[in-house]
Amino acid sequence: MDGKRGYFLLLVALISMLNDAGGVRAESAAGCKGERNILVNACKGVIRQKPPTPYCCQRLRVTHVNCVCPIITPQLAALIDVNYAIKVIQGCGRQVPRHFKCGNKL
Repeated sequence: MDGKRGYFLLLVALISMLNDAGGVRAESAAGCKGERNILVNACKGVIRQKPPTPYCCQRLRVTHVNCVCPIITPQLAALIDVNYAIKVIQGCGRQVPRHFKCGNKL
């Protein structure tokens, strides 16, 4: 996976976790893959640090955290500008919980 796509997936993970802040829902592997693909296509401009479109923000709000966080590795996390990711999240009308962790451990 290239760096820009990795950056975007981590951004997606940080934003999508807000959808499930009240509880974790089980999603099928196929459903999760579909959600990630739709989100990546909706938010391609964010990879180039362009502001998210209204449709991108909508997709960010409905994508499930349990579909994105498990694919985030420490190597992928190292590629992200966390401050930019938080700005995008807040720009889409969501708050980022303090000390939130998203990703898997090696």
